[in-house]
Formats: sequence, C-alpha cells, structure tokens
Amino acid sequence: MKKKTTPSRPKRLKIVLFTGYRCNNNCRFCIDADKRDMPEKTTAELLRDLYAAKRKGAGIVEIIGGESTIRPDFPALVKAARRLGIKDVVAATNGRVFADPAAARVIVKAGIGALIFSVHGPDARTHDALTRSPGSFRELTKGIGNLRALGFQNINGNTTVVKQNMRRLPDIARFYVKNGVRNVEYIFVDPNYGGAKNDFRRLVPRISEAAPWMRKALAIGNKAGFTEWKARYVPLCHFRGYLGQISEINERALFETEHWAPDFINTDAITSRRAVGRRKTERCLGCALWEACEGIWTEYLERYGDSELRPVKRFP
Repeated sequence: MKKKTTPSRPKRLKIVLFTGYRCNNNCRFCIDADKRDMPEKTTAELLRDLYAAKRKGAGIVEIIGGESTIRPDFPALVKAARRLGIKDVVAATNGRVFADPAAARVIVKAGIGALIFSVHGPDARTHDALTRSPGSFRELTKGIGNLRALGFQNINGNTTVVKQNMRRLPDIARFYVKNGVRNVEYIFVDPNYGGAKNDFRRLVPRISEAAPWMRKALAIGNKAGFTEWKARYVPLCHFRGYLGQISEINERALFETEHWAPDFINTDAITSRRAVGRRKTERCLGCALWEACEGIWTEYLERYGDSELRPVKRFP
C-alpha cells in the first residue's frame, strides 16, 4: 500500500514595493545611504505597481522606503492595495510618524495589516546615535503606544546588528518583550552597499562576536514565549541551536519574493541574494548545513576573511 504524502503548500508571492529612498532618519548603516537624492516614485507609478502586483497574484505587498510613511499618499496607497484585494498589506517603518495620534489613526483606518518597527537600541542614547535623529526613539515608543491605544496589535520588529548595539541586544529583546512584539528579526548588517560599506570597520562586527549576543536575544524571546523571533543574514554554523529561527530558511519555504524599486526590479530576490550577495568558501565544504546555509556577505569575506566559519560535521 502506497504511503500517503501530504502535498506541500504553494509558496506565496511577496512583492516588496520600494516607494523611494527619502527618510526622516539618517541611519549610519543604511543600505540606501547613497540613494537619498534619487527621485521618489509618484503616486501614479505606485498605483500602477499595486495593480501589477494584484494581476501577478501577490498575496503580500510590503511597502518600504526609505521611510514610506512620511509620504502624504501613504494611507491612500494602503487603501488602494486593500481595495484591490491584496490580502496582506505590510509596511516597514522607523515608527516616528505614529507618534502623531491622528496620523496613526488614519493609517490604521486605511487598512494596514502589519507594521514592522525598526528598533536599533533599547534607549534613546543607543538608538538615536545610530539613526542620527534626536528624538527618534521617543517617537517610535510613543508610536507603539498610540497604535496599541487604537487596538492595533500586529506590531513586529527588526533590529540591524552593528558594533554599536550588539552588546545591547539582550536589552533590546527585553524592550520587545515589554511591548509585546511577538515577531522580530535580528538582522546582521549588510555591508555590500551603503552606509555599512562606506564605514565598514566602524560599523560591521565580526560574526563570531555578534552571534552570541544575537543568540542571547533569541533565548530571551523563547523564554517569554515569543518563539517567532528570528536571526537573518547569518552563517548557520554560529546558530546551530537555533536553526528553526533563521529567517532565510523560513522565507525560502514560504515565499517567492520580488523587489520593485525606483532603480531596479529583482524578480527573484531570494535566489539572487544567495548567488551574488552572500557566499560560502572552501572552509564550508563538507558542512552538514551546506544546503540550508547562504554563507556570509561577500564584502564581509573581502574585509575579514573566512576564518570564523566552522563547518558542522553532523546535522544538529
């Protein structure tokens, strides 16, 4: 008798829609640091993008910038996406706009499904030093409170891991727990472009130094019952006890991801990142995690080499 197999779930198409690169923060590590003067997409162009995303069958549209929420047309774009029938409309944000209760109310009423707040420190001193925007931590914190007061619960988080905040990751984790943020990514900084490439030595930590703090942050979430927290852009040999909490593994299983930006279109962001942005080396040969792992950023290898990579002999 043939054993029944459970059919795999079809992957969802996620389109990450870049409105442009203008921002009211000036993060030191930002991948778009060299694109700030590039023209933003117009409202008409973005509406055409949303129609195209719907026609292509996108189940998720993530609207990002720069900082997309500072656009006057942001609520209208969210509303248009929902009226088109796009099931999940998400935005990544520095959270500052939501410090204004009226703005928060308009965006929630427009139908935003989830917000991803970028939190780079557990306090104003650390966060504002990285965003180079005094008051930005106070505003994002107030924004979380305003959204909760409106009954909006789907607040997620992301933290870019750099030298200046890696030792504060446990404190950032406690900030997320305190604010009930159940879905978080700790993102090892991308030094291939932008601010982190321009100031590599000052910003980019060695993975062997950052990984223990990232693991501690994940452990704090797990202890609090927040098991959806993840690490992103890391070599798996440094996360052997956390393979169920690696963003890329989850992403490859669930999504097909496209990036639509003012200056490029990438119709297979997952494959291109693995093929071009990150790399494994000869040290990785024979590693039990070879297939699952994307390696580490190419610029990292150029600057620091591969001596920290440790092939895993047996699958954990």
